[in-house]
Amino acid sequence: IEESKDWDKTKNIYIEGDNLEVLKLLQKSYNGRIKMIYIDPPYNTGKDFVYKDNFEDNIANYKAITGQTQKSNPDTNGRYHTNWLNMMYPRLKLARILLSDDGVIFISIDDNEQANLKKICDDVFGEDNFIGMVTVKSNPGGRDYGGLAQVHDYLLVYSKTNECELNSVADDDKEFPFQDENGGFSLMELRNRNIKFNDKNRPNLRYPFYINTERKDENGLYEISLEKRDGWVELYPQESQGVKTVWRWGKEKSLKYLNKDIKAKKKQDGGFMIVQKYRSNLKRERTIWDETDIRNEAGSLLIKEIFDNKKPFDYPKSINLIERCISLGSENNSIILDFFSGSATTAHAVMQLNAEDNGNRKFIMVQLPEKTEEDSDAYKAGYKNICEIGKERIRRAGDKIKAENPDKDIDIGFKVLKLDTSNLKKWNNAPTKDADEVAKRIQLSLDYLEANRTELDLIYEVMLKYGLDLTLPITKSANGKAYIVNGEDYKLLVCSEMNITLEDIESFANESVGTYLFADRCFSTDNLLINAEEILKSRNKEMRLF
Repeated sequence: IEESKDWDKTKNIYIEGDNLEVLKLLQKSYNGRIKMIYIDPPYNTGKDFVYKDNFEDNIANYKAITGQTQKSNPDTNGRYHTNWLNMMYPRLKLARILLSDDGVIFISIDDNEQANLKKICDDVFGEDNFIGMVTVKSNPGGRDYGGLAQVHDYLLVYSKTNECELNSVADDDKEFPFQDENGGFSLMELRNRNIKFNDKNRPNLRYPFYINTERKDENGLYEISLEKRDGWVELYPQESQGVKTVWRWGKEKSLKYLNKDIKAKKKQDGGFMIVQKYRSNLKRERTIWDETDIRNEAGSLLIKEIFDNKKPFDYPKSINLIERCISLGSENNSIILDFFSGSATTAHAVMQLNAEDNGNRKFIMVQLPEKTEEDSDAYKAGYKNICEIGKERIRRAGDKIKAENPDKDIDIGFKVLKLDTSNLKKWNNAPTKDADEVAKRIQLSLDYLEANRTELDLIYEVMLKYGLDLTLPITKSANGKAYIVNGEDYKLLVCSEMNITLEDIESFANESVGTYLFADRCFSTDNLLINAEEILKSRNKEMRLF
């Protein structure tokens, strides 16, 4: 709590830990809830920190890693690419599960692993869900790569399903050549020109329209129907490269907008096409981005400004780049995840964009607490690991944004959570007749928390097990002997107090809670346990023990 900001009311989260383990732990609470993911993973240049995952003892492996200095993956290693791909693949698999059906992921990368990353993303997300690859001009001077000065990196963009469609951007020069009673519009072909979408994998999107060639409106557009009619021309999506293409809309949606926003247009060759009236002054984002303007300069100027002309982090990402991704891939109330958080540019971008458009986006940042080198500027400035840099950036950036927008209600807080083993002591199930050992085990059931762990630590573990949002407010019960997790549709009371009384049970039962979770040690006798069960059952409450 002491490292957090606005703990009691913020909806943002900063998690310190190995992102593989953190992504596993988030599976219940955030399954299908993340609208957009942005990550800037190590580029595998030969100097990046790339570690091997130990699936047998993952937390011990994590603790060993964070207790050491960074280790590189040198390009002389025979498994140079394999090590990097083995790190990325399971993280992407877990990330995909967290995405909503209309969710999207943006991944920054350079030439070292771009081709390999595309292959594993095709496998994880599906080739059909590849939205595109953006070329990002990030270094106007260029980096020398054996005769070529490379000025760009890449952004790979994938959706979880075909339900995702990126947002458009404003086009101030847009002119509409057609007019009707609803105003100006342009035309867009209803046929999906991407042959990856065809009658084999989207059969429900291939069906005929019927065109009345005798009736057209003032814009030269013809009446259409989805029912076969005598004398009307039947039209299926045309073939392309030997593939039977499909429409962009299903039959139900086409029926809804028939002869309102979709009609037929005659082509120059005498044939017809189905067209959609397009009224927006928005356009699709282009696939070449120039991120080299003075505001960004690879993010270095901005981070120096935030940290009083010091630069505690090398090669921070441009905030404008990530704002652009968030604008394309999320809505105003979306959850944004970055599990290679680095200097927390993504968190900064979320807060800044919320200030600009009055959004209510939330962020989840995940970062391995990699140690900073003792001769680095960051270490000398007092930042012993990267997480300390990221948290401090969010604090400073949030304060600056709030000062610049005093009248806006912007969430600039964040809860700090840290990966660790379970808060509960392990129970030894091995049979024993040793009296001292039996006594120890009985005592263990009473003193069940690991050393230096608190009841609040346990509450968050319970929330993960129950799949609850980690930003839900937590309050004390009326009698102060339990915690209540206050979800909108689900409230959970957790009690671990020793030797509660029947009066305590009655007090708990009066709380507006659906599920009650008690530790064994709460009940001094079996009779009290039975009475508690009966009292809660009579009030249609659910009771469980841990």
